[in-house]
Formats: sequence, C-alpha cells, structure tokens
Amino acid sequence: MKKNHLDAFENNAIKVPFVVPNIQNSDKKAIELALQSNLLTDGPILKKFEDEFSKFTGSKYAIGVSNATSALHLSLKSQGIGIGDEVIIPNITFVATANSVLYTGATPVLVDVNYDDINISIKSVEKSITKKTKAIIPVHFAGKSCDMSKLKKISKKFGLKIIEDCAHAIGTKFNKTHVGNFGETGCFSFYPTKNLTTFEGGMIITNSKQTALKIKSMRNHGITKSLKERFTKGHPWDFDVSELGYNYRLDEIRASLGFNQLKRLKKMNQLRQNASRYYTKNLKTIPGIETFEDSKLKDNSCHLYVIRILKDFDLTRNNLFNHLLKNGIRTSVHYKPLDKFNFYKSNSKIYSSLNISHELYEKILSLPLFPQISKKELDLVINTIKQS
Repeated sequence: MKKNHLDAFENNAIKVPFVVPNIQNSDKKAIELALQSNLLTDGPILKKFEDEFSKFTGSKYAIGVSNATSALHLSLKSQGIGIGDEVIIPNITFVATANSVLYTGATPVLVDVNYDDINISIKSVEKSITKKTKAIIPVHFAGKSCDMSKLKKISKKFGLKIIEDCAHAIGTKFNKTHVGNFGETGCFSFYPTKNLTTFEGGMIITNSKQTALKIKSMRNHGITKSLKERFTKGHPWDFDVSELGYNYRLDEIRASLGFNQLKRLKKMNQLRQNASRYYTKNLKTIPGIETFEDSKLKDNSCHLYVIRILKDFDLTRNNLFNHLLKNGIRTSVHYKPLDKFNFYKSNSKIYSSLNISHELYEKILSLPLFPQISKKELDLVINTIKQS
C-alpha cells in the first residue's frame, strides 16, 4: 500500500502536505558522487549544470548563483541600477523581489496585477513610469508568463531594462520562447518548494556576453579569474578584483542535485500540469470557487495552483483555509501584497491604484501541488472543498 506523503513539520494530522520535494535515489547518488571530489565549489559539475540549463532555456549563457534573490541583485547591478533609480515591480510577489531592488540603493515602485492571472498589469506599469524609472521586474506568477510582447514595447519606448523574475517559471514559455530570454536577464529559483531544487540556489540566464562576464565576476567577490584559472596557470594568488563583488556562488554539491533534476524536469512539469487540469475540471463547477484558466497549460510550469473564493461560497478564504487544515490539508496564500508590509510602506513608491491586488489578496488560496501528488490526495482536497 502506498504511504502518505509526510508533512515537513512532522504533524501527523496532515494528510496532504502543501509541497513535497521530488528527491529520488538518483539525486542522492549524484550528491554522493560530487562529495568524492576534492573540488567542492566553482568546479566542473557547476559548469555542466550551467551548460545544460542554457540548452534547456535556449539562452546563450547561464550563471549559477546562491539563490534567486542574489540572481535578481546581480542582474540589477549588472545593468547599473543604483541610488536614485526606480524599479517597477508587481505588488503581489515574494518580498525578495523588492529586497533585491533595495540592495542596490534603488527604490521599488509597486504596481497592480491582472485579476485573471496575477501577473503584472500593463496599464499600471504605464501609469507608474517616471523620469527616474530605469527597469521593470515582471514576475511570471505561478508559472504563467507575463505578456512579454507588451512589456518589451514599453521598455523600448522608455529605454527601460527588463529583469525577468522566473522563480516560478522553469519550463514556462511565451510564444514558444522560454521566459528569461526577453529581458536583459532571467532569474530562477531552486528553493525546496520550486519545480527544480538544489535545496537553496538559483540561476541567471542572459544572451549578452558582457552581462554574463560581469555577473560571473560579481558572484565571486569581483575576482577576475576562476578557481581553475588561478591554480592551473601562474601564481594562484595573482588575480585582480575589478569591482565590488559578493559571495553568491553555487557549490558543486547543490549543482549536482540541480543537474540531475534537470534531466527529468519536463516530466515533473507534466505531472504538475496533469494535477492542475484535474483540479480545474473538478473545482470549476463549485459555486463560489473560481479557477484560473490557461488555454496554453503546456507552456506553463504550473508551480502553484491558485483558486479564488468568491462571496457566494459558504466560507471566507480564511475560514476555508482553517477548514482544510482541520481536515489535514495544508494550503497557503501567494502572496500578501507588498504595500501591506510596514517596511515597504516606507521604502517603496506607489503611483497607481493597487485595488486588484488588494481584492485578490482577500480571495486567493494556493492548494497542494507537487509532481508526485496522488489522485487520492487530489480527491481529498477537492471533496473537502465541495463539502465545506
């Protein structure tokens, strides 16, 4: 008999966890093999992972980093974003998007999102551009691509940089092109809840050689030589520091896990898509429950499955959350709008209405979703909502 998936927080009452990392025996073997090397950072496994990630996304360059936050930070720095600049970001996103802007000394400008997909609102972006605006960070929310055609037109018209936040979007495409290729860079997350994990980690893709070289240097303290270059030619201590850099490296152990997971990422995403279709088929007929429809689900990484709870449903969103938890089902909300955090109220700017993000925040709920989620688990979630 198949065992239930265990709760990460060791609560035996949980029957359906919110997420379960997809760790297989081949992943463990890959890590064990990496541990046999004497070179545990800045080595050949990272290079292989970067090369394969570049192929997977169709980009010219891929640079492994410590996490997606550092990916965003390095990307902004590579484009000269700094003090006095403004960077447009959606109001519904994880706090890391805003923090990465603040790291540079620039100011995040919060804009609204679309009701139908929670992606950045083009109209709100247009209303929020000032003389200080230097960049836009579109977040491909839950795995569905933003409208990159319209954003590219805006960036061209106003001379703005685009840094794509692809934390949810490994495998997501827009008009047959993998996201991350439309802006100056694309930034990916390998956090344990993501479609591909390295425990903690991230990747930057770019099609600019100059940007790639700058980011490679900055992720390693601004040092001008790689570890291999330092120890295979000349004196290992004879290197220069070209600019202020950071310790944002991705080590060989985590790279080995990422490299191995990338081999089956398409399959894992297909399983997420299948589960999402099953949810939608069975939830969309429930009065008061609204699903997010996507006619191009094959181009959606399906990182999250989000529903909207309307007024004609018997329970409020918070009451439904409590009801599901009482029945052993973990859910969450992605995300609390940035303008509702005290810190960002005083460290960001707002030039347009954020009404849609506020409305969505009262309605949205993210349901359990991971590649190995079973039909039994899906049915338990669906039936518990139906019986609310």
